[in-house]
Amino acid sequence: MQAALSSLPRMSSRLTLRDLSLALALFAVAAFFTFKVPDWNFISARNLSLLMIDFSITATLAIGMLLVILPGHIDLSAGSGVGLIGGIGAVLITNHHWPAAAALLTGLLVALAIWSAMGTLIVKERIPAFIITLGGLLIFKGLFWRVIDNHTVPVVAGGQHNLYSLLTTFYLPPAAGYAVAGMVVAGLVFLRLQSRAARLQHGFATDDGELTFLQLFLAAQVVFLFVLVTNQFRGVPLPALILGAVALVAWVITQHTPFGRYLYAIGGNEEAAVISGIPVERVTIGAFTLMGAIVALTGFMQTAYGGSSTTTVGDLMELDAVAACVIGGASLKGGRGSVPGVLCGALIMACLLNGMSLLAVEPEKKFMARGVVLILAVWMDVRLARKG
Repeated sequence: MQAALSSLPRMSSRLTLRDLSLALALFAVAAFFTFKVPDWNFISARNLSLLMIDFSITATLAIGMLLVILPGHIDLSAGSGVGLIGGIGAVLITNHHWPAAAALLTGLLVALAIWSAMGTLIVKERIPAFIITLGGLLIFKGLFWRVIDNHTVPVVAGGQHNLYSLLTTFYLPPAAGYAVAGMVVAGLVFLRLQSRAARLQHGFATDDGELTFLQLFLAAQVVFLFVLVTNQFRGVPLPALILGAVALVAWVITQHTPFGRYLYAIGGNEEAAVISGIPVERVTIGAFTLMGAIVALTGFMQTAYGGSSTTTVGDLMELDAVAACVIGGASLKGGRGSVPGVLCGALIMACLLNGMSLLAVEPEKKFMARGVVLILAVWMDVRLARKG
């Protein structure tokens, strides 16, 4: 097992050419829309706050997709699942008058059961995930339309806000936003210093103290700048906090647990992982089960953001999630990818879509632009891999 784990592409704190290209691409997209959109609306507090909600929803699903891509699989059913699980919650609240908490918990349990079953079918019957999840895409879409009976189902009953609707309408007060920012920065400092101390203790190479301080200082500036900007509108949106929690859990899992190391090992060389004694089947099922939980969470946020469950909720979201992973440096063959990279990829996609919406770009051109960005990301990844 040590031989298989020793070759894993662990996330490094050192900047690579891919990291630099991501930063430049994000800067270029943001700069273009900043100057192109009239009246500087792209960088207005209101638009940036709404952009963060879009980004948080897309990035949350993309993080789940990363957990499936790392061991060499893919989930084409995620978008349809987002609509189905969100629709189940809306129907239980509006049509059956369930408490919001009970409806959301039921949707979560359904998602866990479905994605665990898909993972089991993939590993037990040795059926490619592409086929199983493609079938799931069609099945879930049909079930979704049947659940909502092809009608628009609001997420609130009687016009009263509930836990479901608050997922995308609740904002932290300014003081609470700064308090959360302080806790986030303190957590980043603690985790970074703990990781650095552990590497030094085991004799591994690490960055010098000045570089570590600079990275933490820049991260703290970004966090507090984000809170400062969002406080100019209504405050920090709840989806951003949800994304932060999901990203933190996923980062800890992938970088600091045996389960995460197994994901990389399976994607890098499944045969070697089996020989090394890694429980490939259990880990793969676990990855799909986690994906189910994230699909449910994304479904609730996406449906709440629209205010109702309609037949178009979740359309093509799986492609945006895959694009965010690929743009962020994940390999569709498995074995490579990181949570920070996925977040950066999702932010590029969110900025692109938001900017085009502000410019009133036609829907067909939006589709073409997303496709071009995905193709360019894959091309860049292949070129950089050859040079590496």
